[in-house]
Amino acid sequence: MLAIYKRELKSYLTSMVGYLFMFFVLLIAGIYFSAYQLSAAYPKFEYTLNAMTFVFLIAVPILTMRVLAEERKQKTDQLLLTSPVSVSGIVMGKYLALVTIYAIPIAVLATYPLIMSKFGTVAFGSAYTALLGFFLLGSANIAIGVFFSAITESQVIAAVLTFVFLFAFYMMNGISSFFSETAMSTCVTFGILIIALSLMIYSMIKNAVISGAVCVIGEVALVIIYVVKSNVFEGGIQKVLEVFNLSSHFENFTNSIFDVTGVLYFLSVIAICIFLTMQTILKRRWN
Repeated sequence: MLAIYKRELKSYLTSMVGYLFMFFVLLIAGIYFSAYQLSAAYPKFEYTLNAMTFVFLIAVPILTMRVLAEERKQKTDQLLLTSPVSVSGIVMGKYLALVTIYAIPIAVLATYPLIMSKFGTVAFGSAYTALLGFFLLGSANIAIGVFFSAITESQVIAAVLTFVFLFAFYMMNGISSFFSETAMSTCVTFGILIIALSLMIYSMIKNAVISGAVCVIGEVALVIIYVVKSNVFEGGIQKVLEVFNLSSHFENFTNSIFDVTGVLYFLSVIAICIFLTMQTILKRRWN
């Protein structure tokens, strides 16, 4: 893993991709820092971090699109897969190299509250709690980008998929407001999702019996639950979508709250995406 990490880190530091990512993050941070702290003399550095979360929509797809897709396109992934390094070591080495590149602008941002303290009183606890949340949020977004880079050999497709999903997560509050909170609409939506899941299973295993059984069992269980206790479904869509709302967990950090639940949530997102990435590579290896 260490060899993969060093190779990837060197590739980012000897090309324009890593420097463009760091430049873009620090540029947006500098704009908001100048507007909030320098011009308006506002002491809350966490507001600057909260305002610049959109930076991940652009920077993360560009940074992660080549990490695995390029290896697959150039067929160099076969050399990695036949090397003595495990798949987990390959994925973790590449991911940690990306996180290291991301940690460099974070280290620069960590000096901003110190600069502010020279001109007034700064709540360092709130500022660095928000900075921790910002780092975890970016690390989770990077893990999502790594996963989408693993499922395709096209860097463009990987970048587009990453942008679409990150944008959906970013706009999750607005998306959830489009759905009704009634039990009936929630039950119908879940029924459609069960059908979609069964079709997905069929496309993967080509077994009509298993996919059909999943669909029938799921729909029957859904109807039984609705008949017995329909109020369980009230606001169910909103509750499900809230799981994918990355920004809502970051907001607690910007409100001067060290949210242990938020830390576990971001670490869970990272672990799940890394696990799915490894499974994608393993599936391709055995095929």
